[in-house]
Amino acid sequence: MGEKRCLKEHLRENLIVGDGAMATYLYQQGVPVGLCYEELCLTRPDLILEVHRAYFEAGARLLETNTYGANRERLTRYGLEGKVTRINRAAVRLAREAAGNEAFVAGTIGSILAGRVPRYDRDEYRDMYEEQATALLHAGADAILLETFLDLEELLLAVEVIRPLTEVPLIAQLALIEVGRTRDGYPLTEAFRRLQEAGVDGVGLNCRLGPAECLRSLEKAAVPEDVYLSAFPNAGRLGITDGEYRYKSSPEYFRESALRLREQGVRLIGGCCGTTPQHIRAMAEALRGLSPLPRINPEGASLERDSVPLAVQPPRKEPAITEKVEAERTVIVEYDPPRDLDIARFLHGATRLKEAGADVITLADNSMATARMSNMALGAILKSRGIEPLVHVTCRDRNLIGQQSHLMGLWALGIDQVLVVTGDPTRIGDLPGSSSVYDVSSFDLIRMVKQLNEGISFSGKPLKQRARFVVGAAFNPHVHNLEAAVRRLEKKVEAGADFVMTQPVYDPETIGRIHEATRHVGIPVFIGIMPLTGFRNALFLHNEVPGIKIAPEVMERMRRCRGKEESRREGVAIARELVDAALEHFRGIYLITPFFHWRMTAELTRHIRERDRRHAVVGE
Repeated sequence: MGEKRCLKEHLRENLIVGDGAMATYLYQQGVPVGLCYEELCLTRPDLILEVHRAYFEAGARLLETNTYGANRERLTRYGLEGKVTRINRAAVRLAREAAGNEAFVAGTIGSILAGRVPRYDRDEYRDMYEEQATALLHAGADAILLETFLDLEELLLAVEVIRPLTEVPLIAQLALIEVGRTRDGYPLTEAFRRLQEAGVDGVGLNCRLGPAECLRSLEKAAVPEDVYLSAFPNAGRLGITDGEYRYKSSPEYFRESALRLREQGVRLIGGCCGTTPQHIRAMAEALRGLSPLPRINPEGASLERDSVPLAVQPPRKEPAITEKVEAERTVIVEYDPPRDLDIARFLHGATRLKEAGADVITLADNSMATARMSNMALGAILKSRGIEPLVHVTCRDRNLIGQQSHLMGLWALGIDQVLVVTGDPTRIGDLPGSSSVYDVSSFDLIRMVKQLNEGISFSGKPLKQRARFVVGAAFNPHVHNLEAAVRRLEKKVEAGADFVMTQPVYDPETIGRIHEATRHVGIPVFIGIMPLTGFRNALFLHNEVPGIKIAPEVMERMRRCRGKEESRREGVAIARELVDAALEHFRGIYLITPFFHWRMTAELTRHIRERDRRHAVVGE
């Protein structure tokens, strides 16, 4: 190429072959997983230079710096947050040494979210993008390549920060989980349009998808006229062969794919995960001597946002608890699924609770991290018997794949009322060696359930139908700082919670404080009351169960009881007094059944109904 021209000018008349993977190639060369690969720019510059030279010799004329994760957030995990500038500058220097004047050097900046749940502080991300981009630009990068962004909104944030810093070309590449659509729900056509409006010089795809799915995505998208198109596909899907993780696509397949990408108007063609210098050599040989082809958008494609038609659902036969509690007293009764395979006792108790006046039976999700029968299965059985279920969904037991699958299953069964909870850690339960998943927090999961209500999956894929989940949030008032607990609750409301269920309360004063502290949140609050079964039960709850405190006078009343029957009668009596206090402030009551003793909560439910009837008669 001789004296190197501006990348943007060069792309007007030429195809450019990019390089391939850095991290997966280093792994293939024996570099173990778990290291900070970006730090190798400082500790093993010879190794990084060797990789750059291998790609250059294979025909790559755009070399990406080894800086995908060289941002402050990622480097902090390795104690390297003080070396952001040093690593990025060293990376440019190494790529430049391999490129000389014969190839361009793109300063690579990867997504900071990197596949995690999209919740972040925009100002912090702005600072991190600016810090990394500044280091790359000062070191002399010919372009900035933003790559592997699952979410358009994060990518636009990075562009917003970096575009004012420089006039060098800015190329923005999305990574798609679903063909043709970003994780945050944007069609590729709109994503490209918005990136062009934000000032990028090139748009494209990299990672996640192989050549075939990249092509499918581009074939359906409209690309603005004044941006260049890039594609850096993976070497197919990642799989396990003979116990090792491997990518399947061969260099010969990439040779053919490069020609098909050219036909789509792609001018910058490289590789991502699983690709090697052999893949890049095959593409370079296939494209040698060829000129770029103009981009021809598919017929009917529009640069305006498309809308996915959503199926119309029939209205709910019965009002949801949020609607019901606005109009009248509403009682939720918790009745835990059994720990064994016999459900006869459970179904008998649930039926009696319904007969006593419970509006909804709520089913915990392996409460106290103890394995119980699936609340989805039992909820479906209750639904078939005319008993309205409200199932808990814990963050603990399922990864994001399992969470979405579980929620879709609930929807298919007609179970649309859920309570999202964090879940007790597995180490306190009956299988302490099992893993606690916690892919997301309760805030995140509330948002994601409400995303299903928009007809969008967790991955951004349109679902052809909107769910209609009514989502509850848990509230623990038993903390030293009630104001902090309320602020946490407010965040759950912001995330989309429709109603609140509190931990059990054991004194009228706390009930009053909860009412005053939560009256502004704007969604119904169901106050939790759980009858005590005995003095030992009271001691256990007060001293060993997180989130529960019992007043001294209540402890004394339980201590004076003799025998199980007297203890249970006193427990119901105390709970009845608490119910009376709660009814002065709340329309929603949440009764928690202890140890399958459904008769205790049935008696309290009847008390509520009888008290309301008496008050109605007096009112008349």
